[in-house]
Amino acid sequence: MTDLDIYEELIRLTRAGTPFALTTVIASSGSSPRKPGAKMLVRDDGTTLGTVGGGRVEAETVQAALAAMTTGVPLTLPFELTEEHGFVCGGALRVYIEPHGNSRRLVMFGGGHVGKAVTELAAGCGFHVTVVDERPEMANRQAIPAAADIICATADNAFATLTVTEKTAIVIATTGHDLDFQAVRGALRTRAGFVGLLGSKRKREVLLQTLEREGFSTEDRARVVTPVGLAIGAETPAEIAVSIVAQLVQERRSHAAASVGHTPGRRDVTADGMLQAAPPP
Repeated sequence: MTDLDIYEELIRLTRAGTPFALTTVIASSGSSPRKPGAKMLVRDDGTTLGTVGGGRVEAETVQAALAAMTTGVPLTLPFELTEEHGFVCGGALRVYIEPHGNSRRLVMFGGGHVGKAVTELAAGCGFHVTVVDERPEMANRQAIPAAADIICATADNAFATLTVTEKTAIVIATTGHDLDFQAVRGALRTRAGFVGLLGSKRKREVLLQTLEREGFSTEDRARVVTPVGLAIGAETPAEIAVSIVAQLVQERRSHAAASVGHTPGRRDVTADGMLQAAPPP
């Protein structure tokens, strides 16, 4: 097994949209089993390719890698190679864990102007986008080249083939209320972490009343974000796409921001520290 085997598997998993973590020994001292540069790929099912030294070091690295795939946050693990870690010759090493493939999955119901604009922008922001539309002229690669997957089917039929988890976002912007509500019903029967519906406040009222009559619980109804998108005064399909994808990114990053203790795009400044302008070119 060589590093080339690891890189080939890395590419295969990336293309398949499967989460994994690449772990690398970045420092070692004493009689450590692996030297800096040694790599191990950890798949989302816990299987591995390569090694960072075996024993408890490897077992703990795998567990940390699986956790990193969930948070999307890289981390470094220090190890003292004592008998506790299955080694008797001493030494130390540090392992860097870099999660990959943690891209959020987006199911876009509707391949019209808004759906296409959302797909293009979301794909550029790292989302794995599946577009669902019952119209063959819309649900094809030429019409929506940015989509990772395209399903030409009604919402009811599409859900039978979709894999939806807590990490899946669903955005609904079909050609009519009936199709929209059909997609909402299907979405609420899944574990989707985000369900957004394009529409007006009046449409929201009608939807919530309909769902209540049909027996959907208060908790279910509260899951529907409508009108979907941040309130930026968007009007054109491109602007609406910006508002929707911005909301998806905000939702996606919120968990990672909480785990590292700061807001993305900002950094801590030492109390009473001086602000310095960039040096002149």
